[in-house]
Amino acid sequence: MATNKNLPKREEIDSKFKWKLEDIYSDISLWEKDFKKVKGIAIQIEGFKGKLAESPQMLLDCLKMCDELLSLNDKVFVYARMKRDEDNGNSTYQALTDRASTLATEVFAAISFIVPEMLNIPEDKLLSYANSDKELSVYLFMIQESLRQKEHVLSEKEEQILAMSSEVSSAAGDVFTMFNNADIKFPYIKDEEGEEVEVTKGRYIAFLESKDRRVRKDAFDVVYSTYSKVKNTLATTLTANVKKNRFYAMVRKYPSAIEASLDNDNVSVNVYNNLIETINNNLNLLDRYLKLRKKALKLDELHMYDLYVPMVEEFDKKIPYEEAKAIILEALKPLGEEYIGYLQKGLNSGWIDVYENEGKTSGAYAWGSYKTHPYVLLNYQNKINDVFTLAHEMGHALHSFYTNMTQPYVYSEYKIFVAEVASTVNESLLMRYLLPRAESKQEKAYLLNHYLEEFRGTVFRQTMFAEFEKIIHEKVEQGEALNAKELCDMYYQLNKKYFGETVNVDEDISMEWSRIPHFYSSFYVYKYATGFSAATAIAEKILTEGKPAVDKYIEFLKSGGSNYPIELLKIAGVDLSSPQPIQDALAVFEKTLDELEEILG
Repeated sequence: MATNKNLPKREEIDSKFKWKLEDIYSDISLWEKDFKKVKGIAIQIEGFKGKLAESPQMLLDCLKMCDELLSLNDKVFVYARMKRDEDNGNSTYQALTDRASTLATEVFAAISFIVPEMLNIPEDKLLSYANSDKELSVYLFMIQESLRQKEHVLSEKEEQILAMSSEVSSAAGDVFTMFNNADIKFPYIKDEEGEEVEVTKGRYIAFLESKDRRVRKDAFDVVYSTYSKVKNTLATTLTANVKKNRFYAMVRKYPSAIEASLDNDNVSVNVYNNLIETINNNLNLLDRYLKLRKKALKLDELHMYDLYVPMVEEFDKKIPYEEAKAIILEALKPLGEEYIGYLQKGLNSGWIDVYENEGKTSGAYAWGSYKTHPYVLLNYQNKINDVFTLAHEMGHALHSFYTNMTQPYVYSEYKIFVAEVASTVNESLLMRYLLPRAESKQEKAYLLNHYLEEFRGTVFRQTMFAEFEKIIHEKVEQGEALNAKELCDMYYQLNKKYFGETVNVDEDISMEWSRIPHFYSSFYVYKYATGFSAATAIAEKILTEGKPAVDKYIEFLKSGGSNYPIELLKIAGVDLSSPQPIQDALAVFEKTLDELEEILG
């Protein structure tokens, strides 16, 4: 297996391929200045305690100061963290990130009095404040949202205690993160050339994509046998996280952890259940895809370690970064001239950190703060997948750009429920652009398979994860204990349900729950599946309806967090309170599967 053994150092990367964090702070002294300013405002804002009911002006002044405090704190934190991400071995930015993290905890503790005290104002008086003052009316939705959740807001002192408990309550996730990222070590296996190579988490997927089935099986076996050796510890950390969720749900007077989590987005549990039910009712489509995979790979038996190897060989096509930019600009033209203008600006104005270097954070993300333009971290490798990643992350970046340009700070942070929509719309449009331009049957088959794999990983797999989370939380809420054996049994049965018709479901897969970080951000993964489905529907509308659909979509991008996620998606023409968008996305999956079956015969 080829590995890059000689990564360049940060200073060896050409500056034109680096993001310009100097757009945030030109030097650390300016960061230190804002760090001190945040501390000062955090102290100053406590002067509003006990005074919010005095007048509309007093409430407005407090809310405006809170916005200034949070937006400046975001800027301080984002800069420190992204500087660390350039080279995680840089002790200067390790220290800055630690300081920024501690500062954020202090900030949230300092403002924890605001909502409880605001909600102590009689509702009619509070609403009259908001409706009688033009500046305060900006906060009307935020106030209404706070009133909606009033029964779940505790006293000022209790809220402060909960804010201070955040670092302690994250212990289960922190322990898992340290174990999973720093301490766990896997054995060596022999690669395709017969050389001894250490299995790492980073190499694991590459091994599962190996054409050599022995390599795939060996990697699969050693990963899960390693996790299995500490299954009781990992069962304890996961159970502790579930109990944490139950504790916060009970403290805030919710019937269950899932209702507590979904209420933050004002999303009904029906949306969660509709997703699981609709996918369960369409597992025949997944089975059809798996049968095609088995046939394409010419296997007598399809095992769990055969699910990631490309069933269509990657066509030998290198796509340099500059070419990738040109492709994306063409592919996203259906989104209109304004969008393309902003996209060009982002691609050419120091928003993006392109290439891998020694110590750089792996993967990709889009980030930034209200006071800065968005930024994108890549580790570009000249592959077609990297082109999709660039389109994906620029979708996030322009969603934030439109939001920050249009909304006040209080509504600038859109919910995770809608966060994956803009990124996936871009990927869908890119796919629809590339397919008719494929230069060979192999290239077209590869692209179709890529799209189907996106569906499998984002819709089917994440829904299975969501179903597992629902089951384990219900067990704890019913007073049942969770242990390693029960977690393994439940997870194995889910895999049998989703894959068991065609796949020989290996016993080792029962340990997969133990290595999934998202299970420590509970009831999060279902949003990948709903977001992907919504984005698929929106992309279809853009391509078939043209400008009217584009205008609605841009309005959605501009809306940030100014309404509830379900309502925001309705602006773009998608109603996720119904299972229909999930069903429509599955129809696209089926159509794509039809095309690939026809090519592969």
